[in-house]
Amino acid sequence: MSIEATPSIARRGFSDHVLRRGPLEAAATTIIAAGVIMLMQPFSLTLYSWSFATTLIGTVMFTIVSKVRE
Repeated sequence: MSIEATPSIARRGFSDHVLRRGPLEAAATTIIAAGVIMLMQPFSLTLYSWSFATTLIGTVMFTIVSKVRE
């Protein structure tokens, strides 16, 4: 096996640390929870009006991330 055939540590490190399923699922779940909290709060109409979009973005993100490898 030649040195050129193995990926560099920087490239392998980026894909292993940034594009991992666990942290991205946690972020998506947090966004969904924030959207639900925004929906239930009685103080700000602006937060309430953005709650559906926030929950939808988190749900779409979770759906996409669930396809990423472990």
